[in-house]
Amino acid sequence: MKSITGIGVLACLLMVSISVPAMSAEKVLKLGTTGRLGMPIGDAIDQALVPTLESVSGGKMTVEPHYRKSLCAEQKCGEQANQGLIALWTSSTANFGSFGMALAVFDLPYIFKSIEDADRITQEWLGAAQSKLASETTGHIPLSIYSSGGFRQLGNAAKPIHTPADMKGIKWRVTKSPIEYTLIKSWGGVPVPYDWGQLYQGLQSGVVEGQYVAIPWQEVAKLHEVAKYYTEIGGSWSGNVLAMDMAQYEQLSAEEKVWLHEAADAFGQRVGNLDKKWVLDGTEAIKKGIKEWYVPNEAEMALWRKGAIGAWKNAKGTFDPALAERVLAEQGLDGFIADLKNAGAL
Repeated sequence: MKSITGIGVLACLLMVSISVPAMSAEKVLKLGTTGRLGMPIGDAIDQALVPTLESVSGGKMTVEPHYRKSLCAEQKCGEQANQGLIALWTSSTANFGSFGMALAVFDLPYIFKSIEDADRITQEWLGAAQSKLASETTGHIPLSIYSSGGFRQLGNAAKPIHTPADMKGIKWRVTKSPIEYTLIKSWGGVPVPYDWGQLYQGLQSGVVEGQYVAIPWQEVAKLHEVAKYYTEIGGSWSGNVLAMDMAQYEQLSAEEKVWLHEAADAFGQRVGNLDKKWVLDGTEAIKKGIKEWYVPNEAEMALWRKGAIGAWKNAKGTFDPALAERVLAEQGLDGFIADLKNAGAL
């Protein structure tokens, strides 16, 4: 281990793990995450991020992961990173918004048409462009932007839902997200802010009747045991980010940055593959236990996208309209672009 003195000793104590493998590395990056082993984020950290960094650095750098909110969760992890208590953290792109709007474009409803489009565009240019902006404006550098559960889908305990008109009068659980609240209301539903941990009981009692949540998380929570009608409308992508405190990142040598980005790229590839399987497995499990899984036709999907325009208007000013238009145009969503422009949302 390299000799260090003064402030360097304190920084090292904050970052070095008490485990034997970590003590053999010259630099240990402590990571806080809500992910856990057995799910894509945790498994990708364990199977790709940690071993790749150790391999490419020849054991000089390693990651010390702390799973299942054992240190912090989402934006709290970002705050701890800024304080130098940890170096790396994971979060939804929505909660990354606590530090700035650089990743807000990923949370726009129907910005992506499919999981494949989301992965392709994010990996080709959008992820790099927004990561650069984030590194300049948020105090954090995104190292990988990826999916955690694919797209949100509708599940409800009341009746079959085929078009937005069918949502009228139904009480839908929403988070504190203004975009989600506006989206459900624009579709005709009754948005009800409700705690995730109580959602199963809420559906049983009728306090809420439906939810708009990524499918794997619905399957994990067994919501399909009480919500028997599902509609595959997509819309809101479950974007996540692996990020590092920018001040600590700038203290890395050029060689260390190369190692870190190689490991983050390996993590991104692994988590993407694991996530796709997670979505497919969750979908199949839910389909086996419900009354209907409905896939809208293109005319019906146009209605769902049109109903999302209000959420885009509310988000105006948080994203670059030219960039958002480029994303939509690359997917052939010219009609949606025209609707957004006519409404003054783009």
